[in-house]
Amino acid sequence: MDRPIDHGLSPYRAFSRNEWAQLRRDTPMTLRPDEITRLEGLGVHLSIKEVEEIYLPLSRLLSLYVAATQKLFRAMSHFLDARDAEANGEGKMPYIIGVAGSVAVGKSTTARVLQALLARWPNTPKVDLVTTDGFLLPNAILEREGLMEKKGFPESYDLSLLLRFLTDIKAGRRPVRAPLYSHFFYDVMPDQYVEIDRPDILIVEGLNVLQTTRPPKDGKAIPFVSDFFDFSVYIDGDEDVIERWYVERFMRLRSTAFTDPLSYFHRYSKLTEDEAKATALSIWRRINLPNLQDNILPTRQRANLILSKAGDHEVAEVKLRRL
Repeated sequence: MDRPIDHGLSPYRAFSRNEWAQLRRDTPMTLRPDEITRLEGLGVHLSIKEVEEIYLPLSRLLSLYVAATQKLFRAMSHFLDARDAEANGEGKMPYIIGVAGSVAVGKSTTARVLQALLARWPNTPKVDLVTTDGFLLPNAILEREGLMEKKGFPESYDLSLLLRFLTDIKAGRRPVRAPLYSHFFYDVMPDQYVEIDRPDILIVEGLNVLQTTRPPKDGKAIPFVSDFFDFSVYIDGDEDVIERWYVERFMRLRSTAFTDPLSYFHRYSKLTEDEAKATALSIWRRINLPNLQDNILPTRQRANLILSKAGDHEVAEVKLRRL
């Protein structure tokens, strides 16, 4: 079927799966089958074909962007005669990639695949990954503020801490610490951190990383998380399909991680199958769907690249923002 002519009005150029796959060109496959299997998320099957046709072309594109940015940074440093910074080891600016999308859409899998592929490119040997889960407010604060039912909404994050983290990363400070989050305990772990030490690329994955706020009328600068991104990816899917993925993931966790008595969600493991499905649907429709509709989906058009998934979790279409 022919694609409708957009007369150049769309900010994106759309590619079918086959069209996008051709952009791989001669990019070698650098991941083994066993490595791909380890990158899979819960309920997200990742085939070699998917990596070859979708993620290898994307890694090629990103490597070009990174190389161009590195060249520009060196040229600017030369222009500013920034010899002191280079002598102190500060003459390096990490390239930051944001990965956004709904709960259960496969953001974590995409982020891990990109990390693995980009680390094999010669100009980016050090690629780190952080999720914004660690920047959620602790449960004690969320409970005190009446925000437990809005966990994952923009107001549930320590935005100032996240912005300070990204500022330090862009400034080349070392090392920079990000709080550690446990999905098992469903909370930020006190006094536990992951250290990020001047990577070539940092991938930041989270629900609301493309979120903005209304600018102030006095013209004062208010930084957004996305201001620090050099490139951003939005993982897209139909709402009814994502709902099904969420319920399927919940049911798998019910019979695995939730069975541990120490798990925050242990109570769900004791539900019957029908009760568990009803609970999962209730959580989705009460919390995750409103967050998607009100906060996450409206940011889709701010992404540089949109990966639109079909019901089998495979990418059916790619949209790349025009330069």
